[in-house]
Amino acid sequence: MARRYLFFFPIVIAFFSIGGSVTVAQDDVAKIRVNVDLVQLNVAVTDNKGNYVSGLGPENFAISEDKIPERISTFEEGNEPARQLVQSPPEAAGGSKQAAPNPKSPKASPKPSAAPPVVATEVADKGHSSVGGEDPATLPARITGANVFVLFDTSNYMYRGFVFAQDAIADFIRSLEGANKVAFYSYSRDLSRNSILTSDRAQLLRGVRSTVAGDDAALYNCLLLTVEDAARLTGRKVIVVFSNGPDNASLVPPEDVAELAQSTGTIIYMISTREAELEPISTAVFERMSKATGGKAYFARSWSDEKKAFAFIQEDLAHLYSLSYYPQPNPSTGWRTITVKLVGKDLQKYHVRTRAGYRLQQAHAAANNSAELQPEGVTK
Repeated sequence: MARRYLFFFPIVIAFFSIGGSVTVAQDDVAKIRVNVDLVQLNVAVTDNKGNYVSGLGPENFAISEDKIPERISTFEEGNEPARQLVQSPPEAAGGSKQAAPNPKSPKASPKPSAAPPVVATEVADKGHSSVGGEDPATLPARITGANVFVLFDTSNYMYRGFVFAQDAIADFIRSLEGANKVAFYSYSRDLSRNSILTSDRAQLLRGVRSTVAGDDAALYNCLLLTVEDAARLTGRKVIVVFSNGPDNASLVPPEDVAELAQSTGTIIYMISTREAELEPISTAVFERMSKATGGKAYFARSWSDEKKAFAFIQEDLAHLYSLSYYPQPNPSTGWRTITVKLVGKDLQKYHVRTRAGYRLQQAHAAANNSAELQPEGVTK
């Protein structure tokens, strides 16, 4: 058990600084510098029955970081273009303090729209929902600007049902026509980047069909590498994991993966089969990891359930609100808790799902090895 919690240095992001680019150290060990000046949140709003609530505006969201009110900078819903609400960031931490704008004030956001929010009603026979009479077939067009990584378990846990899983993944990739780019990775003991980020669906499908079953499963090692790849990107970043069993070969704990995903604004969705569900530890880890990043975990008992789980993820992506903000001065030098609340008449009855926060990490300058604290993993 001790080996699972060793610090796996080569695949852990260690260096962060302000700016927006990614650099690689000159030595033999790759170190990613994720430059940050904007915190991005992907927020799902649902009612008590799990139906999505659409039609909300930036004035309906109040964001705080360690109880410090934040001002929404950009706002986007579904396939609508992003709206810029704040032109420049506040003064950097360490400068003169300024009062945080009240997110409820007229200056912080446009006037509320008179149109009420729309609640998606479920269509039971199709396994997903329709918003305000929207045809579910139009959902792919709503997943715009997203970079989606699909991570497929090809370990020896997958000998049974391998072809069915390939079919479900292939159908999911075809359904993501509206996504910006998609990558397909597979893993057993090692990670295989079968198809890097591309808009070429034929190339992705060839990558899916070329996979073969391997040996042991190092899920958390390979998922951490996938999160590192996603951390290099701006915009909405999503990882969809298909796993058929527990991890029996990783050197990093799942808590490290979840924290890095939170800090880089990467959503993780987990789809697992009945084999993994029978293992209580894996079940708890999958649920905790996905929830921490603003995603969901699904446990499929059959081939048809696998397809439904992918359809649910597609629908979830189509109904996310994307919000961002420049952090106000904050004395915290470690974990920063993000809270998102709904503002407006009768909106408090709805539920909000997003990531819980991000961590500040000590960053070392490559040139002089000096240390400074910078916000980690919040991306444009």
